[in-house]
Amino acid sequence: MGRNIRKRRSSMANKAIAASAALALGGGGLIWANFYASAHESGTSGQNTTKAATAAAQVATISCPDVGQKLTNVPDKAKQGVATELANLDKQITEAYARLASTRQAQANDAGFVQNAIVGPLKEKRAATIDRIRIDIQRVGGQFNTQLSQLAACTTQAANNTNAGQAGNGQNNNGQQNNNNGQQNNGQNNGQNNNGQNNGGQNNGGQQQAGANGQGGNGPTAADFVDITKVQQNATIGVGANGFAANGNSGSRGTFTTKCGTNGNDNHNTDNVIVAPGVSNGAHHLHDYVGNQSNDAFASDQELAAAQTSCQNQGDKSSYFWPVLRTQDGTQDFDQNADGGGKEGNVGKILQPAQAQLKFVGNKKSQVVAMPTALRIITGDAKAFVNGNANANVNWSCTGFENKVQLHDKYPICPQGSQVVRTTFFQSCWDGQNIDSANHRTHVSFVQQDGTCANGFKAIPQLQVRLVYNVTRPTIQNGVVKNAYAVDSFPENLHKPITDHNDFINFFAANTMNQMVNCINTGKKCQ
Repeated sequence: MGRNIRKRRSSMANKAIAASAALALGGGGLIWANFYASAHESGTSGQNTTKAATAAAQVATISCPDVGQKLTNVPDKAKQGVATELANLDKQITEAYARLASTRQAQANDAGFVQNAIVGPLKEKRAATIDRIRIDIQRVGGQFNTQLSQLAACTTQAANNTNAGQAGNGQNNNGQQNNNNGQQNNGQNNGQNNNGQNNGGQNNGGQQQAGANGQGGNGPTAADFVDITKVQQNATIGVGANGFAANGNSGSRGTFTTKCGTNGNDNHNTDNVIVAPGVSNGAHHLHDYVGNQSNDAFASDQELAAAQTSCQNQGDKSSYFWPVLRTQDGTQDFDQNADGGGKEGNVGKILQPAQAQLKFVGNKKSQVVAMPTALRIITGDAKAFVNGNANANVNWSCTGFENKVQLHDKYPICPQGSQVVRTTFFQSCWDGQNIDSANHRTHVSFVQQDGTCANGFKAIPQLQVRLVYNVTRPTIQNGVVKNAYAVDSFPENLHKPITDHNDFINFFAANTMNQMVNCINTGKKCQ
């Protein structure tokens, strides 16, 4: 045990600009090659224009289907083998990106180079790996979906066409379209037009902007921010991209709040024991951990149950974890040269939440039942910018505005004296049998709009996470965002706000869980 990182951040952070590397998650993802770094080197404006044109003609991305999200049934005895092969798919994409990024001249000289030397061989490797997944599943008597074999091929995108995988994500090919909460594209971002920015050779996709693409070279951009005071105030709190607040004025109206701190002891790692058990750096970005203090890729349920907890109520050894928030002010943190940190484009000073509220609520239509020990819930999608918003579940706002505006695909620029708020409403319907599922989603679901659970699922306490941060107010000048902040992300997702997500593993003691259920079902407010 014990690869969680608890290194103290330097109080004298050095100035640094990190080069971004690219890795992907779950055997799929969009690989981003930062051509614009070389396209805008010092020189005359004419030379810069020529370099940018050359860069735009080259391939910038490789988009691979996400095999992990397509898995529907993995037998217990095959889970570790499948997780290992999914990690191998990640490694193969990483190697393909490295070759893509290091062969600029060859690509310029040979139009078929990328296909013949990178994408073609990648398909062969992925096909062999997917076949090993088939073998792992069938060896223990499981059924393999043969359609997964069709996911081996990856596609390429040119530098001026980098919107692969965004269908349904509230974004169009000419930049980021934001219609959530009645927002209009014009007049936001301090007068910046979201339909592509062309200042200083910026990419029309609103993604990779020279001089405005984040400290790590892969986001965020000016188009990712909006002045919350200029947003039409007609949002309904409690509604995320997918998640609804399950509680209301009827049904089970009580609450149970657990106080587990704000990760003041710097408990971090880049693992994800839910998605990638047994795989170091399986998340490819840094997590904050509160509650359970032994969560890493190699932790067993027995070890988690016996772990120390940061929660005041020692009956709560549950693990609560989310991607860290960083301010990109030119400073570096302890993981500047580490996997999942600066080596993968996650740079800047890590911000500790000023508040971290963990509250469990009931169901407005019925009473709730106890959650089973070791129940795992992932909410939101760390790859939503690539995958689309089918699993996205994001709420961004500012203190003083939470009952007026909830943003999903924009970071808020808060007025002076207001704090940034991330709010997450977890799934609160359970299938009554499983503590996890093959794609880590189908064993739980969100309540329907009327508050009921569909398909015979049972209502369980809904976890609501509210994180509050003191953030230096970003400013946007000439299409460039200064003092940007962003969640850690996979490099291909460009630190977009829609990729925020949250994770939970239940390790409440049985008597404490029963106390929670009783408080909620009898309308009490407990902590």
